[in-house]
Amino acid sequence: MEYKCRKNVDIYRNNERTTKRKEILEKKRIVNGLIKAASSLKDPLASFPEFLHYNQQGLCLCLEGGRGTKLSRSLKQYAQKLVKQNMEQYYGTEWAKEEKVKCREMVAPEARYIFVYEVPTVLSNTKKRLMPTNEHKGDVVGFVHYRFIMEEELPVLYVYELQLEQRIQGKGLGKLLMQLLELIAHKNCMATLMLTVQKANLSAMFFYTSKLGYCISRISPSRVDPVVGLGKSYEILCKAFDQEAKNKLEQERRQ
Repeated sequence: MEYKCRKNVDIYRNNERTTKRKEILEKKRIVNGLIKAASSLKDPLASFPEFLHYNQQGLCLCLEGGRGTKLSRSLKQYAQKLVKQNMEQYYGTEWAKEEKVKCREMVAPEARYIFVYEVPTVLSNTKKRLMPTNEHKGDVVGFVHYRFIMEEELPVLYVYELQLEQRIQGKGLGKLLMQLLELIAHKNCMATLMLTVQKANLSAMFFYTSKLGYCISRISPSRVDPVVGLGKSYEILCKAFDQEAKNKLEQERRQ
């Protein structure tokens, strides 16, 4: 009798493990489907035409999407140069190695972009503001590099870079771009938006955490292991959109 009971328990546990494995595989299939669908969109910006033009604080700009495999030589060189100008100081001795990684990431098939272009303007006498002319877009002055990926078995929009030329920083454009990315994430059923910030970049850390409400993720090194985190130069930030994502990515790890 005792043997039969143990056998029944083993059968029950095996069935339970099999069921759990099937549930996990099904969830991964669904998440992969969401990521594939989002990544296959020809133009994720098409659903948000109201964000494609920015005319505030003396700036007249337009936004345009792009892909890592479709970057022109000039755009690729521009992006690499801007990242170096903005970020080398925060990486210090790590920059030489990190620069090579970033250059490879930029042209990956998964890479998606939002490019920011200046628009030629004239001064309107009636509205007393700069108004766009009928000419084509001007020079590129910044960009966002993002991807749709899986993190902790969740669909995530991960911001790899948000880089603006210094002369257009502090004028509300960074906030608008992050709002647009959050809308793109929602539209494509992503569970959260994530990004990596260098600890030395205090202005960026303040911008994301204090102004936009992002928090240090529980998968960031300092949350996983504070001792190990002290030796890392970066933090992973996130903003979750549903309770499961909050539990997995925002809540503190229990010791």
